[in-house]
Amino acid sequence: MKTVPLSPAAFARLARTSPDPAGLTLLGSALHTRRLLLLKALLVRVQRHREAVEPGVLAGFERSWGLLERVERQHPAVVRGVLDYPSTGVWLAAALAEPAGPGLDRLLARFDALALTAALRCGSPLDLTVATPDGLLSLPGVGRLRVAAGRVRVGADGRTARFHPDGARAALPAGLALMDRHRGVLAGHGPGWRAVHRLPGGTARLDDLDPYRVPADAGGPSVGTAAEHADTDHAAWSDRWRAAREVLLRTDPGRAAEVAGAVRVVVPLVGHGPRHLGATLSAAPGAVLTSLPAEGQGMAETLVHELHHSKLATLHEIVPLYGSGRDAVHRVGWRPDPRPIAGVLHGAYAHLALADLWRRAVTADGVPRAWRSGAGQQFDDIHDQVGEALLILLESDELTAEGREFADQMRQHHASLGATPLAAG
Repeated sequence: MKTVPLSPAAFARLARTSPDPAGLTLLGSALHTRRLLLLKALLVRVQRHREAVEPGVLAGFERSWGLLERVERQHPAVVRGVLDYPSTGVWLAAALAEPAGPGLDRLLARFDALALTAALRCGSPLDLTVATPDGLLSLPGVGRLRVAAGRVRVGADGRTARFHPDGARAALPAGLALMDRHRGVLAGHGPGWRAVHRLPGGTARLDDLDPYRVPADAGGPSVGTAAEHADTDHAAWSDRWRAAREVLLRTDPGRAAEVAGAVRVVVPLVGHGPRHLGATLSAAPGAVLTSLPAEGQGMAETLVHELHHSKLATLHEIVPLYGSGRDAVHRVGWRPDPRPIAGVLHGAYAHLALADLWRRAVTADGVPRAWRSGAGQQFDDIHDQVGEALLILLESDELTAEGREFADQMRQHHASLGATPLAAG
């Protein structure tokens, strides 16, 4: 599969942080192409070193690969949805990096759940047994079933699915039903089943169930700790999401549509006092990792900020914007620690999008008064800081030619924001 070429006009719109449906479509195509390449790389690795994989795991991986191929021939959109789900990228990155041994065997067993999810979402009849690490069957984007066994037999007739844990005489009282074959919507029921929470007004999910929603080694101040389902206030998250959508619709409808189309998953993080956490993962475009903001405008700012990190990471896969291996670091206004050139570019890009949002908030109708006033001050502060970072970028020899053009387009947009007087708060 080939990615559609990026036109100069689309490249410029992306650099200027402009909401652009065509640009998002292209980035989505690039994401899917990369997922397919990484998945093929994993298959090649397993085939070349099959003697190092536990025989049962190897047989399950090859069976699930065949199942996924069969489903893809009839329902390519369903398979694409499963493969492009953010946690699939985290799993793939972990599997490709893990040395041969029990750790890799455990990761490979996850492929059963991916193929099973695709088959169930398109209503394929099934009778197969899959691994359930820690006694849990996790279906990406759908939910999680506690089976209290290391393996479970899944029987599906095209409309409903039942689960038979190893060693149990009867099926679990929990099950799954296909509610909408066209959209691949599954609904679970019964004890032990937990559904991924759907956020209101769109297709985004609040995922506090997937074991790969945050990489195992990503804890710490840069990413944070994933919140557990039992500790998540789903009503509060829905309230913040709804309020953020309303704020964005009043402030910048194009930006609201971009967020709705590009943010597939919100992963709740454990908060630490008043400090707000927000992050993205280069392996998981479309996911925003965040602690619960205090208000809707805080959620709106987080979504816009983190979405632009995600957009830039995906764009860099299509068009390299900077080189690698350089040790130079640079001071920026929004961080206390010096940053490599990639960090300067990412930070400047995400903050440029926020500056655009804050400038609009000052003059938009229906924006909360407190945010309008704060947005003006935030715009003034970050506008200067982004300007300083753009000078670093444009004077750097670490950017590619495309990276310099990208930074120059950012500079032009930055200048246009400052040219418009702000209304008084």
